[in-house]
Amino acid sequence: MAHPQNSENAQSSKSSNKVDDGRQKNSVLVGDSQPKLFFSFLTLFPEIFQPVLGSSLLGKAKTKGLVDYRLIQIRDFATDKHRTVDDTPFGGGEGMILKVDVLHAAWQEAQRQPPREGKSLTVLLSPQGRLFDQEMAHELSSYAHLTLVSGHYEGVDERFIDLCVDREVSIGNYVLTGGELPALVMADTITRLIPGVVGNERSLTEESLEKGLLKYPQYTRPREFLGRSVPDVLLGGDHEAIAAWRQGEMERRTAEKRSDLWDLYSAALKRQKEVQFGK
Repeated sequence: MAHPQNSENAQSSKSSNKVDDGRQKNSVLVGDSQPKLFFSFLTLFPEIFQPVLGSSLLGKAKTKGLVDYRLIQIRDFATDKHRTVDDTPFGGGEGMILKVDVLHAAWQEAQRQPPREGKSLTVLLSPQGRLFDQEMAHELSSYAHLTLVSGHYEGVDERFIDLCVDREVSIGNYVLTGGELPALVMADTITRLIPGVVGNERSLTEESLEKGLLKYPQYTRPREFLGRSVPDVLLGGDHEAIAAWRQGEMERRTAEKRSDLWDLYSAALKRQKEVQFGK
């Protein structure tokens, strides 16, 4: 079976090379609904995922039938008696490389019987990928099926990337043991954006990074604590004044704490003004 509908590389020669070999192996399906978004996780350590996917908002989203998760153990697709999933690299070098034939068979299992019609994407968690951010999370939340491949050891055979991977994604410029934690970070961030997952959907638009700025300071009872009081503007009931104060605080703390975000925000404001005034 070719990679399901509307992958971002759906028209490429890569997709035409994704041939189903008919192999049936084991996978774990968590839940049985028809979700808005379906995650398939390819991993050597499925036990890492289950406690997180069953907890907090991720667990509630599954219970509501808004998302669902399939855990596919890569080792189940090894063909030798030792269930070997890695081997030494051609040309020499450090570490072990995940085998293309094993990965390809596991990937084919993920693509078999897609949960519903819609866009599908295969992501390899990799330090060589584009940095994951809120903008990408919004984009990926529109997909019907996301296959997240957790790399391990020294890397994966490049031919698997050529044949099966639509996009490589990184969550930061640091080294982790494997792709399992990054895959969970992506799943959490994306799932929160599915309509109905977060109770108060208005809060999504006011979170840090949604407008390119950090969130404003927040306070609750008591009004005073150890000599520190809640700002008077938040107590007066003037909603316009509160909104103005919050916007100012968002800009101030972004400029102070995240100069990278502030530079992007300032540049976007400049472009907006140029368009507005016809410059």
